[in-house]
Amino acid sequence: MPEQRNLLLTIRYQGTNYHGFQVQKNAVTVAQVLQDALESVLGAREDIKGCSRTDSGVHANMFCVSVKTNSKIPCQSLIRALNVKLPYDIAVTDCREVPLDFHARYDCKGKRYLYQINNSEIKNPFAYRLQYDYRYPIDVEKCNRECKYFIGTHDFSSFCAANSSVEDHVRTITNCGMTRNGDLVTFFVEGDGFLYNMVRIMVGTILEIAAGTKPEGCIPQILEQKDRSVAGATAPAWGLYLDQVFYDWHKPENESEG
Repeated sequence: MPEQRNLLLTIRYQGTNYHGFQVQKNAVTVAQVLQDALESVLGAREDIKGCSRTDSGVHANMFCVSVKTNSKIPCQSLIRALNVKLPYDIAVTDCREVPLDFHARYDCKGKRYLYQINNSEIKNPFAYRLQYDYRYPIDVEKCNRECKYFIGTHDFSSFCAANSSVEDHVRTITNCGMTRNGDLVTFFVEGDGFLYNMVRIMVGTILEIAAGTKPEGCIPQILEQKDRSVAGATAPAWGLYLDQVFYDWHKPENESEG
């Protein structure tokens, strides 16, 4: 019998047509479609381990999946074969062999998320379900000052969906800010882990501060209260991207805050 291999697949996908990554009984997900393609190529329906769970409509510029297989197909050949089988909105960008005990989720050292906002009075039909249309003014410099309050190790209970079953709400944020390129405003955040809806609530809170419906400098108090009701609204899913996944061989580089 061929020796077992553990492969780390890197994929990217547009999440518009999927109910998140994780397999669900009554909905089409990224994991299901990827498993279908793997089964077609490898001849067996292998179990896959994703680096994260993304919600319905959320996108990924980089998402990592580990899969064990007895197949001898070389990595580059597997990339080509999977991309033939996968639909237009999912692509495999890399494949590498990793130790048998490697796990895409548990060996992850951190992640970076982006949130894309079309900050224009005119909606962008070419970014439908890819950016959040937000027509009110955003002072990026002011927002950057507010984003600094997220950096550090905090209890993010106020920035976690109320129905989350996770008990430990302490996370460490290493970088956070906002950039502008014309009408495109991008919120970015890096950390060792994220709670359910955490990034979208962070964005919603920053936008409420930008609009003046929450006072400047309120984030430390919101964190201290550990109460979801005192933070901002949850921004729509379709503006959110898992941008990068960090492992020991790939340490994060801080993004400039223009």
